[in-house]
Amino acid sequence: MTALPGETPGTVGTDTPQDAVSPPEAGAEGPEHAEAPDASDAPDAPDASDAPDPSDAPDAPDASEGGEPSGTPADADGDARGDAEDGAAADGAPAEAAPAAELSEAQAELAAQRELRERIEKRKAEKAAPIAAGTGLSGTAADLLAAVRAVESGEKAGTAFFDRPAATPASRRPAPAAAQPPRAPAPEAVPAARTATPEALDAVRAVLTEGGAPEALARPAIGALGDQAAELLRTDPWQLLSVPGVRPEQADGFARALLGADCGPDDGRRTAALVGWLLERAALQGHTALDAEAVRTALAERAVGDPDAAVRDAVEEGVALVFQEGDEPSADDVGAADSDGEADEAGDADVAREPVQVLLGLDRYALAEESLADGLARLVNACEKAADWAEAAATAPGPSAAELIRTTAAAGLVAHSGGEAARAEPAALIAAARGLGLRALGATHSEDGRRRLAAATGDPDTAVTLSGLLSGAQGPGRDEDGALALDLLVVLDAPQLDVEGAAVLVEALADGARLVLSGDPGVLGSAGAGRVFADVLASHACPQVVSRTPDPGPIGELVSGIGIGELNQVDAPGKEVVIVPVRDAGEAVHRTVQLVADSVPRAFGIPAEETQVITVGHGGAAGTRALNEALKQRLNPGPGRFGGFDPGDRVVHVPAPGRAVPGVVLSADAEGLRLDCGGVPVVVPQERVESSVRHGWALSAHQAAGMRWPAAVVVLPGDAAQGLSRPWVYTAFGRGERHLSVVHGVDQALPHAVAQVPAQERTTRLRPLLEALPTPDAAS
Repeated sequence: MTALPGETPGTVGTDTPQDAVSPPEAGAEGPEHAEAPDASDAPDAPDASDAPDPSDAPDAPDASEGGEPSGTPADADGDARGDAEDGAAADGAPAEAAPAAELSEAQAELAAQRELRERIEKRKAEKAAPIAAGTGLSGTAADLLAAVRAVESGEKAGTAFFDRPAATPASRRPAPAAAQPPRAPAPEAVPAARTATPEALDAVRAVLTEGGAPEALARPAIGALGDQAAELLRTDPWQLLSVPGVRPEQADGFARALLGADCGPDDGRRTAALVGWLLERAALQGHTALDAEAVRTALAERAVGDPDAAVRDAVEEGVALVFQEGDEPSADDVGAADSDGEADEAGDADVAREPVQVLLGLDRYALAEESLADGLARLVNACEKAADWAEAAATAPGPSAAELIRTTAAAGLVAHSGGEAARAEPAALIAAARGLGLRALGATHSEDGRRRLAAATGDPDTAVTLSGLLSGAQGPGRDEDGALALDLLVVLDAPQLDVEGAAVLVEALADGARLVLSGDPGVLGSAGAGRVFADVLASHACPQVVSRTPDPGPIGELVSGIGIGELNQVDAPGKEVVIVPVRDAGEAVHRTVQLVADSVPRAFGIPAEETQVITVGHGGAAGTRALNEALKQRLNPGPGRFGGFDPGDRVVHVPAPGRAVPGVVLSADAEGLRLDCGGVPVVVPQERVESSVRHGWALSAHQAAGMRWPAAVVVLPGDAAQGLSRPWVYTAFGRGERHLSVVHGVDQALPHAVAQVPAQERTTRLRPLLEALPTPDAAS
């Protein structure tokens, strides 16, 4: 076995043998990025860490790392929305599904995202009116909508690709001179699920029963399709694919039961629904678009006879939007390559040309990326340089902090990257800006991050969570024009920003405001679609400040090495890093419980409630479910009388996709389950407990991103090898502040993952959009 950095194997109160690790167990759970919520423990939209179970979908990674295997949306037995427990019975009919889809959490970031979508829908409805310059969606976004309307009206063919002209950032309201008084943080609440009328439910149940589908799909169907779900399903049975957890083979069986011989594999309704399903599924894995050829390949695997025609029909019907990336060859260009990649005989064969890539995407992500790109360019071009920041930079606590202050003074958009210790630099920037009389604020991904930022600045009013800021529960609120009353906003944990949330955030900033995106590029990406921080860095559309502040101690040294692909041996005289080798998943669970309950508290004085267990997947013999069950039995045994929970249970609340909020169960009553989430009281309605609350002694690495604990125990059973990657290891190993224990059962798979398995790429359009936008004097 390869020895990891730190203490020799078998220490910290264990007597673990030194034998080699056994092969992965059959049927054991695999990677976190290949694990999905089932109907009993997942909301109808996937949460921050859930993706297909490897026993059901071995080839489908989730949004925690993004990317599709081999660059294609090839289907697997499982679905990114649900695992086999969500699936069909043996006859192919859809099985029990998750509870009905809810709208969103009132005081979470999805409320702001819904506001963006409502504006998009309003603009789409106004087909007769052009989009005026100066709105949040101008330039390329306006051309995009105009092209869609031309297709819908029949004026143009859907196969006509869009040429993207240079976009001019829209002008908008200036920042006000004075801010409103700060608002007191409001307790976080979870709204009840959207209710459907009894008539609509009865009608949908009747159609589902007729098609051989379970009645439990009625509420999710209404949540996805609205009150007209029964009529839509009867006329187009493949609309069932819009319901979370339903897979194509199940929708096919439903359609055959309703339509009989009138349906076939090339039915236009089926092919259009499949294209939409493929794009939705790709979005769950982090993509905002897919290569058109990959979509055609996936359609062919689904028995579609003419994938080319299916894609054309889907575009013409508005199911998908089509884009081209790269320069299209012109007939007038000498030496241009023809469609077969060979040089034109009449021209110069030495002229090279970038190939054109045709992408398909859903309008919600396309419009969000267009809006975000225009908004970022607006911030860059509307900001004026500030000369009075020189003294603040001169008194900064370090050279990297001084560089960040000077750079922010000269630019409206700045990208700042660094590790955990580098978070002190944005804190210094916020303090300096507030010292100059500016309205400056830092926004973090989690409540834990907010507390750490407030401690770094020395002022609790300087830090908010991003969800709290957008909902108005935290921060200064909005001005009379609806913009955030801020002159400077620093977003920490920027890799956790998805494209829709980022678009809402940028839209809320006034002209003249400055935005700093700060984060660690090595951690796992956002749970939602997009890779905003990575695309901003890659586009070089704004100045970038790379921190020179290293993370301290043995854990910092270990994690820094992982970030560059090296699993180094580090000296840990205080047992800051400990390796506990195990032979199988059962032993991994046993050693983990022993570490949390006995060894770590005894050796380091860190109580069990301050030690976080992190593992690769949710299912399997050593996944979060199995570990949470074992830890509950040891640390807080009880009958689970409150929907499986007892007072004192550590839980994770998932109020919306991308948000995992740790908490502790207080009690339960007629209103629901009462939690304490970092000092904020939360009441989860009874109907949402099963879908949005889970035990939280053990988390996935993606759920743990953006948070830290005094001690972390990372569990790597033998069957976890396929789920390991450099970002996963980097994220998991960096969650412990004082101590890290690694329950190690993957042998050589760990150094291999660190050295040779980088993050899977996500297909997005934001980078080329940013590169095409005019940003004078922005990059340096």
